[in-house]
Order: sequence, then C-alpha cells, then structure tokens
Amino acid sequence: MKYLFFVFFCFLLLAGCDSKRVFEDYSKFKNRAWLVNDPAVFQFEIKDASKKYNLYYNVRNSLEYPWQRIFIQYQLADSSGTFLSTKLVSNYLFEKSGKPLGRSGLGDVYDNQFLLLENYSFSNAGLYRMELEQLNRQDTLAGILAVGIRVETAQ
Repeated sequence: MKYLFFVFFCFLLLAGCDSKRVFEDYSKFKNRAWLVNDPAVFQFEIKDASKKYNLYYNVRNSLEYPWQRIFIQYQLADSSGTFLSTKLVSNYLFEKSGKPLGRSGLGDVYDNQFLLLENYSFSNAGLYRMELEQLNRQDTLAGILAVGIRVETAQ
C-alpha cells in the first residue's frame, strides 16, 4: 500500500511540472506597494540559443490598486550590459466596472501575466538581465504586492 501511495504521489508531482518554463521569479514589495525608485531586476540563463522564447511579466495586485491600468518599462540586456529590447507597456488590471482581471488567489490578491516578447531569439547562450520599472504618475503604487518575469520556450 505504501508503494502504491508513493507511485501516485510521484505521478502527481510529474504531472504538475511545467516543461516550457525556463525561468520564473518574483520580486516582492514591502507594505504592499511598489516604489518608483525600486525597480525589479531579474537575471536568468539561456542555455540553448537555437530555440525561440516567450517572455512575460507578472503582476500580483490587490484591490487596493487605485487605477485600471499599470505602466511598466522593461529593459532586456545581455551579460555585457547591451540593451536588446526596451519598451514602455501598459496593461489593464481592472475592467472599467472595477472588476479585477487576472486569476484570483487568496482574498483580494490577483495574478496577471502579460506577454512582452513572443518567439524571441537570443543571439547567444548565456546570462541575461530583465529590469521592470513602474512608470505610473505616482511615486508609490499601492496594491502592487509583487512583479515577476517568466521565460518559456515557444511552441
């Protein structure tokens, strides 16, 4: 019986694996707020430059967030510091009615994922750096608990 339980448990673990994910991480903010002078910086490794990748940014927000949209500037750089891509993006966290978008987590927390780069080709294998900076017109974005990035192989 113990053996059967162990096999079942291992099957569940393997079934839950995310085979496309190359990197995913979050930067959490104190006091449930993102300060303008506190960019989120992530470093990840690309091992196979022959593949194409999708890059996303993730936002974990609460109902405290006072606006409908969020403005983020991202910068992708290689290990030498050369910028490969930089852009200001805007995405909706709430509908006009005030209903939150994204997947609901615990209580008033919602997770959103937005595509930044689709079928992106890295020129070389190696270390890369992604920086996310909030560019709303407020120094402090209340209700932003964390931001993150996800890098996955494109299908």
